[in-house]
Amino acid sequence: MRSEKLPPSDVIVRPIVTEKSLAGDEEGKYVFEVHKNANKYVIKETIENLFKVKVESVNVVNVKGKPKRRGLYTGKTRTWKKAVVSLIKGYRIKELEGQH
Repeated sequence: MRSEKLPPSDVIVRPIVTEKSLAGDEEGKYVFEVHKNANKYVIKETIENLFKVKVESVNVVNVKGKPKRRGLYTGKTRTWKKAVVSLIKGYRIKELEGQH
């Protein structure tokens, strides 16, 4: 599946709400888990259309799965993609402001 064929509802999986990610709210940075095939351009377009904001930049990180063990059984957590979206000064995502 190519990233430009993804519907906007599938590009953003969920917002990442952690203490570290919420610290970026003051600078207009928001963190999302995104589809593994989504690229920066598709993520930017989706965020702008979904939340009616202007995106300055998008940084993407592939997060590797961590090894886990339960008794004799070993495995690892899933690999996923994270996007840090920086908004142009003055814009905010109101839907994520109440997460504090």
